[in-house]
Amino acid sequence: MSDAPTAASTVWRAGVIEDFARSELFDKTFEEGMELVEVCAAYLDGVGRQDSKMLSRNAALAYAAESMRLTTRLMQVASWLLVQRAVREGDMEPAAACESRYRVGDEALSPTTEVPEHEGLPSSLVELVGRSERLYERVRHLDQRMYVDGEAAVEAPNPVLSQFTRLQDVFGKAS
Repeated sequence: MSDAPTAASTVWRAGVIEDFARSELFDKTFEEGMELVEVCAAYLDGVGRQDSKMLSRNAALAYAAESMRLTTRLMQVASWLLVQRAVREGDMEPAAACESRYRVGDEALSPTTEVPEHEGLPSSLVELVGRSERLYERVRHLDQRMYVDGEAAVEAPNPVLSQFTRLQDVFGKAS
């Protein structure tokens, strides 16, 4: 996807973005996301630090990798949510929120299917990783629907509208 969406898609998406930013879904997602950021930070700086000291060398490496992915995933979610809040509060134009730099979509942060990575890890970390993966996937889905899929829908030709336009061209525009 290019950095410069078409004018038609930007106008359409601006309305979608504003509607979402004012929705109950946004409120719930924002609250859940920010709470999870706080819970994870408290865990990693507190109990998690103690938990990691008791792990085997291999488990400690897995812990470090998972905690980095967890932190990165949550920072992307928090950043995306803060952009939506900025639109809601009028601090950012909806068209500016359409820029690709605000997208979520790095598949490297998507849920892992490698269960052995979680073996030997503290159950609290595994639970937080699971929660963050589910939240990340929901936000990524919202991002796709609001920004990427929406642009494709706007740019796709509308067969009814194109027929209407052809009729107008043939018979002249009605006044």
